[in-house]
Amino acid sequence: MSVKYEVGKRLKEARRNVGLTQRQVAEKLFMTQQQYSRFENGVFELNYEQLIFLCKLYDVSADYLLGLATF
Repeated sequence: MSVKYEVGKRLKEARRNVGLTQRQVAEKLFMTQQQYSRFENGVFELNYEQLIFLCKLYDVSADYLLGLATF
């Protein structure tokens, strides 16, 4: 499986763990829900700022989101 797909799976899991919808997260990132869903589906890659923001929002490490560590 691709790295983008694995990151997407972890993004979805982390988002659900904090009880947010894709729309709520997308609004915080100033994008549409459809744009954000592309990260979770492994179509788009996060940039550094987005990665840092989501780590803080979901209270997880970048290592976790990137698949370098377990939750």
